[in-house]
Amino acid sequence: MVISSQSLTQQIVSELGQSIVRGKYSGKNTFPIEADLCEEFGVSRSVLREAVKMLTSKGLLRARPRQGTWVQDEQAWNLLDPDVLRWLLDRKFSIELLSEFTEIRLAIEPQAAVFAAQRATDEQKQAIADSLARMQAAERGDDDALQSDIAFHVALLKASDNRFFSQLKDLVETALRISIRLTNQYKGVALASVEDHKKVFDAIMAGDSAAAHAASYELVKEANDLIAKAKEKSANS
Repeated sequence: MVISSQSLTQQIVSELGQSIVRGKYSGKNTFPIEADLCEEFGVSRSVLREAVKMLTSKGLLRARPRQGTWVQDEQAWNLLDPDVLRWLLDRKFSIELLSEFTEIRLAIEPQAAVFAAQRATDEQKQAIADSLARMQAAERGDDDALQSDIAFHVALLKASDNRFFSQLKDLVETALRISIRLTNQYKGVALASVEDHKKVFDAIMAGDSAAAHAASYELVKEANDLIAKAKEKSANS
């Protein structure tokens, strides 16, 4: 089977990105030269350069003419990039990073619920209803609990009818895969509370902005509180 240059580029981005985040190339003079990377991955210079360009746009690499390419300090990495966030969470589980992400959710999701209550289209409301139905099906063992929960939060962001909030869906989905497992574990249940999610949906359907904000805030705050407990336990262990 012939692999397209785009697929090869994505593969190289993933492999190099994970290696960078894990510290394999830390230090200004340790990132391999172009020729060595082309030989390692068995690709042309054009494919390799595109991969390096993508990693540079994610803040992981920096290149200068006649000075080469090197790994940037972690502070320069784009945490809003879903790939970078996923690599960081996969590198070594960081409760601190997950806590910071959930604080961002506290600032965003309740406001997204307000906007959804005010201006969600019938189609967007139906998407939330469908995700809620999936969560109910997951309770019966007829759907995937994690995927249905994520679908609800993504549908909520889209229903805000705000393009910036909608752009966060990939980021939210990436981190929720880790967050939901952790919070459900600390709650002692394998499934999210459908009833708590339904409160958000009912408020949106009723066009009640205040109730939508309150229900969404409580939903995310519960996750934030559980992560804080996990963080405290980790610090004391």
